[in-house]
Amino acid sequence: MVNASEEYFLTKIQKVLKEKRYFISAKDYSVSTIRDKTKSRELRKLKYYPHRIIQRAIMLQIEKYFMQIFTDFTCASVKWRWMTHVMKLMDQYMRDEKGTAYCLKIDISKFYPNVNHRILKKLLRKKFKDKDLLKLLDMIVDSFPWKRGLPIWSYLSQFLANFYLSYCDHRLKETIHCKYVIRYMDDIVILWESKRRLRYVFRRLKGYLDGCLNLRIKPNYQIFPTGERWVDYVWYRYFYWYKLLRKRTAEKFKKKALKLKEKQDKWIMRTFKEWCSINSYIWRICHCDSYRLYEKYIDPIIPSLNRYYFYEISNKNKNKTKKYYKKLIHKKWKI
Repeated sequence: MVNASEEYFLTKIQKVLKEKRYFISAKDYSVSTIRDKTKSRELRKLKYYPHRIIQRAIMLQIEKYFMQIFTDFTCASVKWRWMTHVMKLMDQYMRDEKGTAYCLKIDISKFYPNVNHRILKKLLRKKFKDKDLLKLLDMIVDSFPWKRGLPIWSYLSQFLANFYLSYCDHRLKETIHCKYVIRYMDDIVILWESKRRLRYVFRRLKGYLDGCLNLRIKPNYQIFPTGERWVDYVWYRYFYWYKLLRKRTAEKFKKKALKLKEKQDKWIMRTFKEWCSINSYIWRICHCDSYRLYEKYIDPIIPSLNRYYFYEISNKNKNKTKKYYKKLIHKKWKI
């Protein structure tokens, strides 16, 4: 498809939708499997034309209604609710040492594959009344070959998954009155001053997920004192008033940095993949209290990072600015 044909193809999509001839099935997904840490995930991706264009058009109309339901602690796959929002909330919560004396950390077992289609469609009818829209959403939900589950990597799946748990979020805040809650997709952290209260919250939450949403909590849930142990959540270890990288993440970063330092000493040019990888670690370090880690492992390899960026990347695309990268690699923290 070329840009000159945009108007033609968009008109064609519009005609198909108006005449209600649009159809999607399991055969339209391309399936691939990736290894994510210790488990494998099955990804299902739709073709760009017409399926992803249609899903994007649907989201342009209904996203604002989803945002009305999502709470301020609903993160992941939500606009302006990415990693930085999780960090901001956790930093804010951990300043209240008394109110966050204990932590309840839970994870929902196989969340995407276990989303019940019947319950999801019932919740959608609670929010939307347009019959044509509901018919389209039903078709997209039922395109997964079983009666439960949402395809990972499909555009609408992320919003539908967040919507599926949105009423659970409201229950935590408005019925159980939890003060400090964060949900990053299916990972939930609840902080409170009482261990007994958190056990009560767990029983209520487990009952709601089992009875109303047909979901199961993993048996490895934890209730622990935050003063004696950090809160390990989404890349970082959170303590009172400061945070550090996860130990596993820090060890991986050290190995990569030492390998790049060795290449720099031997005047061996790094690859684009290595450059992207080390920059992702720099971003994570810049957002936590790890200046010593930066000073020991990043400062020595900055000359080769600069050299690679200025001569290999910026020369290929003269229009890209260098200011962001300069600011990133020279950032300092107040410990």
